[in-house]
Amino acid sequence: MKAQAIRFCDRSAELDLHQLQALLNKSAFWAVDRQIEDLKIAVDRSEPVVSAWDNNKLIGFARAISDGVYRATIFDVVIDCDYQQLGLGRRLVATVLAHPCMQRVERIYLTTTHHQGFYEQLGFAVNTSTTMVLMRG
Repeated sequence: MKAQAIRFCDRSAELDLHQLQALLNKSAFWAVDRQIEDLKIAVDRSEPVVSAWDNNKLIGFARAISDGVYRATIFDVVIDCDYQQLGLGRRLVATVLAHPCMQRVERIYLTTTHHQGFYEQLGFAVNTSTTMVLMRG
């Protein structure tokens, strides 16, 4: 399977939170049973929010929170199990990092349970705590 496109969620267009909930339940053990109301709050308060689509099907998602200068954290990087190993995770993270509100940030954090090697390939380094950080500048 090959995704048609990857794009930023358009804030004027509603992200289908039911599809997001289904994606998280299917492909993210750490996000099973998140409630629609809570997903709406998290998405509304995040920038950037990036999604990957195969036609009208949500197959990937990532979001971040940033002060635009000093710190940012990437959250909820997830690819549908049926679409993994196609480079979409790499494209999601690259798209988040390329977003204008992330360009000047000197340290970008994320947490991951089992995928440290994947993020190291993207420039992140193991930190002395349980987080990883991309050091800029």
